[in-house]
Amino acid sequence: MLRRYAGPSHAGERLMLAYVSRRLYHAIIVVLGITLVTFLLQHAIASGTTLARAMLGPRANSLSIDAFVRQYGLNQSLPDQYWKFLWQLAHGNLGYSYKLHRSVDSILARDLPHDLLLVGVGLVVAIAIAIPLGITQAYRRGTLFDHGATAVSFFLYSMPSFWLGLLLIQLLAVNWSIFPAEAPQGTSLGDPRALVLPIATMTLVTYALFSRYMRSSAIDTLACDFIRTARAKGASNLRVLLWHTLRNSLAAVVTLVGLSLPALFTWGVVVEYVFNYPGTGLTFYNAAVTDDYPLELGIIVLVGVAVVVGNLMADIGYAVLDPRIRYD
Repeated sequence: MLRRYAGPSHAGERLMLAYVSRRLYHAIIVVLGITLVTFLLQHAIASGTTLARAMLGPRANSLSIDAFVRQYGLNQSLPDQYWKFLWQLAHGNLGYSYKLHRSVDSILARDLPHDLLLVGVGLVVAIAIAIPLGITQAYRRGTLFDHGATAVSFFLYSMPSFWLGLLLIQLLAVNWSIFPAEAPQGTSLGDPRALVLPIATMTLVTYALFSRYMRSSAIDTLACDFIRTARAKGASNLRVLLWHTLRNSLAAVVTLVGLSLPALFTWGVVVEYVFNYPGTGLTFYNAAVTDDYPLELGIIVLVGVAVVVGNLMADIGYAVLDPRIRYD
């Protein structure tokens, strides 16, 4: 039997709280699994004296290697080392980079604001373009405009980000000399023109993904009965698109936004390398080249936590936006 919706109730709030609690519990379990797998993989690659040699360099003698192993507990059992690693993470300590002679926390604190600027601005601009464009494509489905926008989206989506960045550098920096080819350096990032090409690269790659999802979701929404009912009641096309279609089509985009949270650390790796942008992606690349295992381990754990948090946000946002979702 159909029941009229009477607004939020205490029972609904309790269900929502239980749903969030279960998701948080699952997220904690997954984070612990990520830390365990990451720690074991790093230990399999380099541990004990092998890790000490990688940190101290090929000229290190046996006495300095033994001292390094004892000082940092690399001679302890694997469970003891993992427990120490978890204890450090619980206190916000992601490790220490012996190559850079700095804590991983301080390195990430230096780089993360740059990532927030690069990927955050690129993500916001991409969503601002993709949502109205996807809605318009769905409304004008099958027209020349829809086919042209679809072709552009597929072209950008299939293009590697490094190749797109190089094309922008060649066109806008080398040929026309409009923007600098290299991103701004240092902590201040003073020249705003130098941010245009990296942000444009992130925006174009991300926009293609969001526009396709928005178009597909809007097409499904426009075929629903409540859209036909709204039109039968005399609602204008603008109201149907903005109030009914947009609201009910955002669930897919919200899911993508939540899953895009790890992009702060992963999508920017190639773009930051191409433009020499001082962010976490470039730091991770340099750590991989120089065998800076503690820095790699700290960044990987942070990315794993970001993935879990992104999925959690997507689940909660999807349930809030779509009342048909059951809190099971």
